[in-house]
Amino acid sequence: MGLLYTAAFLLGALICTVGGSDVEGYSKTEGAWILSLNKRTYSVNTVAECATKCNTETSFTCKSFIYNEKDQECWTAAVNSKTHSVFRRSTIALYERNAYLLECVNGIGTDYRGTKSKTNSGKICQRWDSSYPHRPNFTPQSNPRADLDSNFCRNPDGDSNGPWCYTTDANTRWEHCNVPSCSEECIVCNGVNYRGKISTTENGFTCQRWDSQKPHNHGYNPSTLPQKYLEENYCRNPDGDPRPWCFTTSPSKRWEFCSIPRCTTEPPTIIPEVDCVTNQGLAYRGTIAVTETGKTCQSWSAQTPQTHNRTPQNYPCKDLDNNYCRNPDNERRPWCYTTDPATRWEYCNVTRCGNEAAPDDPVIPPDTENCYEGNGSNYRGITSETISGKKCQRWSSMTPHKHDKTQEAFPNADLRRNWCRNPDGDQAPWCYTTDPAVRWEYCNLEKCPTKPSGTTRPIQQEPSTNTQTPAERDCKTGNGETYRGPTSVTVLGVTCQAWSAQTPHQHSSFTPETHPTKGLEGNSCRNPDGDVNGPWCYTTDRNKKWDYCQISDCAGLECGTPVVKPKRCFGRIVGGCVSKPHSWPWQISLRTSNGIHFCGGTLIHPQWVLTATHCLERSSRPSAYKVLLGVHTELATEPSKQEMRLEKIVKEPNGADIALLKLERPALINEKVQPACLPEKDYIVPSGTECYVTGWGETQGTGGDGTLKETGFPVIENRVCNRPAYLNGRVKDHEMCAGNIEGGTDSCQGDSGGPLVCYAQNRFVVQGVTSWGLGCANAMKPGVYARVSKFVDWIDRTIKTN
Repeated sequence: MGLLYTAAFLLGALICTVGGSDVEGYSKTEGAWILSLNKRTYSVNTVAECATKCNTETSFTCKSFIYNEKDQECWTAAVNSKTHSVFRRSTIALYERNAYLLECVNGIGTDYRGTKSKTNSGKICQRWDSSYPHRPNFTPQSNPRADLDSNFCRNPDGDSNGPWCYTTDANTRWEHCNVPSCSEECIVCNGVNYRGKISTTENGFTCQRWDSQKPHNHGYNPSTLPQKYLEENYCRNPDGDPRPWCFTTSPSKRWEFCSIPRCTTEPPTIIPEVDCVTNQGLAYRGTIAVTETGKTCQSWSAQTPQTHNRTPQNYPCKDLDNNYCRNPDNERRPWCYTTDPATRWEYCNVTRCGNEAAPDDPVIPPDTENCYEGNGSNYRGITSETISGKKCQRWSSMTPHKHDKTQEAFPNADLRRNWCRNPDGDQAPWCYTTDPAVRWEYCNLEKCPTKPSGTTRPIQQEPSTNTQTPAERDCKTGNGETYRGPTSVTVLGVTCQAWSAQTPHQHSSFTPETHPTKGLEGNSCRNPDGDVNGPWCYTTDRNKKWDYCQISDCAGLECGTPVVKPKRCFGRIVGGCVSKPHSWPWQISLRTSNGIHFCGGTLIHPQWVLTATHCLERSSRPSAYKVLLGVHTELATEPSKQEMRLEKIVKEPNGADIALLKLERPALINEKVQPACLPEKDYIVPSGTECYVTGWGETQGTGGDGTLKETGFPVIENRVCNRPAYLNGRVKDHEMCAGNIEGGTDSCQGDSGGPLVCYAQNRFVVQGVTSWGLGCANAMKPGVYARVSKFVDWIDRTIKTN
């Protein structure tokens, strides 16, 4: 994220079991491999047995182990990710002992096994196995159980003041180290790294659990924001506020700050960026003090002409001196308040390091981004999701996963943003993930066909006419965990061994008994372990224990999976990006009875369309409207056009801006007309999720008039959107915000009623209905959408009873 912290990065914080682990006392990372000269190999049946091998290892102090579940292989190692490089390896999981990941002490710290290597006065520690400049009384040989590794601070003699080390200063034999207490409840800087367990607010309200939506709905979902450590109901700071906060269990108090004292220890060391910025520019410490439009910046300590809380006192580690451009609150790039009373704030024009694109630069992807050729080394599309739907980590970032795949190390690999790439010649494009528990995965991309196909794949018109579920068809969704099709040969044409058989290959990890819900009754390809590469099986070839199966993707056979993949450009509808024809096949044009387009809508069922209530103000009669499907241009001259009259209009009964239109007959579902998926009931889209709006609306003279346009922008949590500087409390719980705070990207007149779709689990889900906004693409005035998940019951009930 642009900050290069020293080992003090986790000051005052516990390393938690990230993403959970199936072994107590260990943190698990999928797809990770660690090299160690000091290791032992075992053949085991379960991961628990492998953990036991590590716990009872006598040849060395075991700090981690690697387990290959398919091959039932176990490697114990004397190192972990704190001291050694971690590499990518599919089907492998790295388990690290939590005790060796802690960067804090319990009691006097005799069990401290962290990596702090500086004393209280900043002196570098001497290696424990060295005799220079000081001859030690404690060595790795004389104290084998003290883990006197490298030059890390330790407490081999039970010193009551905690860990210490010999120093590299000839005049100072030894000093104590400034290692924080694991039980100390305090915050460093503004507490974004706070991992303590305080769960009451400054006025005594009990915090609501982060994984709960009661009594307050919110977009801070622990499962989709794993790097934010949203555990239990503990106070946290996921969005760069002045200090940690939480939603409360009081229906009358949505959220409040927590009262947590500041730590007395020194804040993290930062390597400042003076002449240029990387990523969001969090480390920028230069002296530019004008905005990108030339306005002079207001001093951070001043409250005129702009009043604010981004003060040096609230953000003590952000170097808010004078009026220099900074990024104290995790915005997209450095910014400042301006001295122009009419302009509250603007971004600054700070040079970016190297050829890296700014996080908010408009992106218009190439037409070739749908697939990759060969092994994908030349893939240059903008897909940034993995095969299991995880978001990719930026290549220039070292969190949550440290790595060496950088633009400098691979200058020809186009490692920009978080786009899927293949810098090391792997079998397909991949990326590191933003999930701390999963190091990397292959991306959600297919190989380009060797020759164009002239046929189209039909989609089932009515779910009732097809007795097979998507999982039972001979195709897979995502990584194929739900695949229950009949294929039973590997990619090389070898017949699969029955899952219940033990010949020619013995195994105990995956059988009908151990995984009764995974469809392991016969010898068909399955994915019982959620392998990112898809279904596999044990083979009947004695020389090949297991292999993957070739299962086609179900794209085009289900809702939200268009046959023509969208560009998904982060351009603008107001100023933006013309869509690929029929890449958003659920988009409809709502027209007057004489054919004039005035609103959009979303096909969610062969005979039902979702739109906004305010689009229907001109008349309550169905005969006043008609719907066009399968069109890309506003002229609607395409042969694929389907024109429908309306049978019924159903408005949401409580006055929300959402309505259903029943078509006079079911639409013909094909590759150009297809429904979007509905969300889960009451699902709240996580803050920062990239979503897309489409429409034929107002472009304000920017071109592309008359063709379907698209734009992508992030969801903004209602808590942020309702701040006084933005929409000032106007957004209701059954609504949601999306857009760029700086403006320039928005839905507009003519887009009303159209879809806001978000990509999740390899399909597009309609999460919002375009409702209202204060102007079009205005700064600090994001668009507002009816939150579809709040109306799922009403939608289901309406469709079934009408």
